[in-house]
This record gives sequence, C-alpha cells and structure tokens, in this order.
Amino acid sequence: MSRRNELSAGGALRLLSGREELSREAVARVLAGGVSNTVVLVEDGQRRIVLKQSLSRLRVRDEWLADRSRIVREWEVMRAVASILPAGRIPDLLFLDEGRFLYAMQAAPTGSADWKSRLLAGELSAATARLAGATLGLMTRGTWHRPEFRERFADATAFDQLRTDPYYRTVATRHPSVSGQLADWIGESSRRRVAIVHGDWSPKNLLVGSRGLVCIDFECAHFGDPSYDAAFMLNHLILKSFHRPELADGYLRLARTAFAWTLGMLPPDALDWYEAATARHLAFLLLARIDGKSPAEYLRSETVRDAARQLALQLIDKAPCKIDELLQSARAALPAPPRLPTRQP
Repeated sequence: MSRRNELSAGGALRLLSGREELSREAVARVLAGGVSNTVVLVEDGQRRIVLKQSLSRLRVRDEWLADRSRIVREWEVMRAVASILPAGRIPDLLFLDEGRFLYAMQAAPTGSADWKSRLLAGELSAATARLAGATLGLMTRGTWHRPEFRERFADATAFDQLRTDPYYRTVATRHPSVSGQLADWIGESSRRRVAIVHGDWSPKNLLVGSRGLVCIDFECAHFGDPSYDAAFMLNHLILKSFHRPELADGYLRLARTAFAWTLGMLPPDALDWYEAATARHLAFLLLARIDGKSPAEYLRSETVRDAARQLALQLIDKAPCKIDELLQSARAALPAPPRLPTRQP
C-alpha cells in the first residue's frame, strides 16, 4: 500500500466529518506501536473514536505480507463475539469502510492502558489476570462447536499469514532441528476446529480501565484451536519474566492465575486435551518470539534472549503436558536478576 493511501490524522478527520458530527475542536493523532495496521485516535470533547486500517506489508525488518481484507473479518468477528461476552468487553463498533480497508469504533475510556504497559511498569494485578483468563475461557465456551461460528469464520488465511507463517514456519527454517516437530504440530492444531480463536491474545490487546477489560485486535480470529490463545497469553508473561527477573515470581503467579480462570470457564469436553495443547503451543511460541519475524522488542540482551531460546528448545524436546511444570522450568531458566548496588557505610 502506498503512503498516499495510508490513513493519516487529517484523513481520519475528513472521513469522520462525513459520517459523524465533529466540532471544530476535534483533533486526531496516529497511535504508535502497531506493525500490521495504521490506527488513528480522534478526540472531540468527551468523544473518543478509533479508526483502524489494515496494511498489506507489515512494518517489520523481514518481508511480511498479508491480505488487507482481513479488516472485514475482524469487524465481523468482533460483532459476533460481542453477543456472547459480558457487556463492554468488545468496543462499540461504529462503521466499516470496505473500500478503504478500515473500520471505526469507540475508543476505550480515558485513562485506560493496555495490560502490557502495566506489566512492564511492574504492576502485577491478579484481578486483571483473572479477567484476562476468564474472558478467554468464556469466549471459548460461548463459541464451542457452534455451527454458526464454524461456518462464518472457518477461513484461517489471516491467521496463517500473520501467525503460522511468520512465527512457526519462520522458526522451522531458522531451527531445522525442530522443523519436523513444528510441521507435525501445525497439522495437528489446524485439524482441531472447535471454537473461536482470537489469534493475538496478548496483554497489548487487553485494555484495562474503568470498564474493566476491553478486548481489541481480532484480525487473526478464526474458528480453530483455542489453546493457541492461552499459550499466547502465557508466553507474554514468561517473556516479561526474562525481561525483569526481579519480578519473575509475580509474572509467573499471574500466568498461573490467568490459566486457572481460563480452565474454569471451559466446557468439560475440552479439559482432556486443552492444557497439553496449550503447553505445546507455548514451547513453539516462546522460540518464535526470539527467532521469528516478530521478536519481543524488550528482550535486547543476547544473553537473556539465548536463555529464553534454550528454554524453548528444552520445552520442545521434553514436551511437558502441565502448565505448572512448564512454568517451573521457566523459573529455573531465568538469568539472575541484576544486583543492586550496596551502600557504603
């Protein structure tokens, strides 16, 4: 997509002025941080609106292409999932513009912050972990084997372009020793089509504020293997343990809390395979966030990155079936936290 067609702050104001009543004081700014979309926040007094436009080439070092029409699927999935989650978990959707590959929604309330920012700042909220885990479990239970969701959202193209290929297949190329196991797991997971998968159940997509938890970024969503989402969430908490080892026990405690609440919400017939599948995804995802196309940007030390890499390879080899066992292995693999300077008497 050319820069000329990419959404800008001024373009967002012009687009909204033809659909919504905006005052002359309305202001817009492009939000930073996203690699697969351009996101613009428009503020007009108490009104806050977000416009999101999909990109055809993601903003990463390696070439990473994706079909822009995924924005339409995202809109449709959010509308459908809103009907089975507690009120407020999904933002209020305003309009879809298929020609421009964008949609508009109400922004989260002022003062909201993504869970990732809070975690990196050292805020270890068990209440947020409970909400994140329970909401994921509710989404799985609410869509479990429901034919209307299976029929509408069977296409996993966006998930393949934005997750399976840049994460799993890229790692298989860069780590030939695990390529066979990864290929087998991709096949096994792709055959498990039981519920809606968000595909990016990351703390950055869970906004914490006065409305509790607001869930965004469903662009990878499809009907498939929901254990992927649990693994995705837990992987981020493990990675933050490597980033701030002095808070590792707290991060890993949040992982246990979130996963327990996910399990507690699942339908009974998921319980015989879900935990083992989560652990298997988690091993591969940990390696993917080190050596895939989207490495965790806050793990800058090669010593820390290699410690996480070795843990991932160990987990792939041993294939633990229990999350608690996996988290114990993660705790044992952490580098020593930095020593605080001692005061001279």
